[in-house]
Amino acid sequence: MATIEETAVALGNQTSDEFRKAAEVLGKVGLTQYEARAYIALVARGLGDAATLATAAGIPRTSAYKVLESLAEKGYAKPTGGKPILFRPTPPLDVAETLKGAIQEVFEKLATLHRVVAEHGEPQLVYLLSGREKVLQKIGELLDQSTGAFILTTPQLADLRDELGKKIQHAVKRGVRVTFITTPLQRIPEGVEFVPRENLRATEALSDGAHALLAAPGLEACGFTDNPILIAHLKQFLEMVLEKGPDEPTP
Repeated sequence: MATIEETAVALGNQTSDEFRKAAEVLGKVGLTQYEARAYIALVARGLGDAATLATAAGIPRTSAYKVLESLAEKGYAKPTGGKPILFRPTPPLDVAETLKGAIQEVFEKLATLHRVVAEHGEPQLVYLLSGREKVLQKIGELLDQSTGAFILTTPQLADLRDELGKKIQHAVKRGVRVTFITTPLQRIPEGVEFVPRENLRATEALSDGAHALLAAPGLEACGFTDNPILIAHLKQFLEMVLEKGPDEPTP
């Protein structure tokens, strides 16, 4: 079975360049290198199990199933059942529409924060970070400093759970009330309260009602603040999410 590189070579340099560019862009919207390669291979094949796609994508077989599970959680793939479990790609244009909607939502919220800052004449109330590693580190800092309550709403639970697992456990052991608002059928860390919600796009965190963070899809950038005016806006939004029924659309 040909890998995506071998397929690209067979089809010509232009196709090879397109595959590389596709992997680069997918990385910018939140996929790991393995996830980007697996999604491209899945699109190229249309259907496959973990072993088949590991070979096609050129990724370790031991990582393939976890990578495909992560793609499914992020909306890039759909398991079809059976043994071995087969996966189909979410159509690329459907993925593109979802990403555009998520990006639009995040920037609309950032625009609201910007307008509130301007209205109150208080500069430097929102601090920005760029880069997935820095965003994860900041979420971890909010977890570490929480003493009463930590609320996280995210469609990216698998990434956060794997990266911040120890910090989550430590917060729970300290007596912090940790609440995750995320999509149904997720593996939730022990001691964490779970609120299932569909159609989540951005990642938002609130620590002790005093520190807030809003991250873009893919966790590639975030804004954070300790300003009470801005935090009140996020608290109001999270209260709406917590109060509505599970089948109602997220505001």
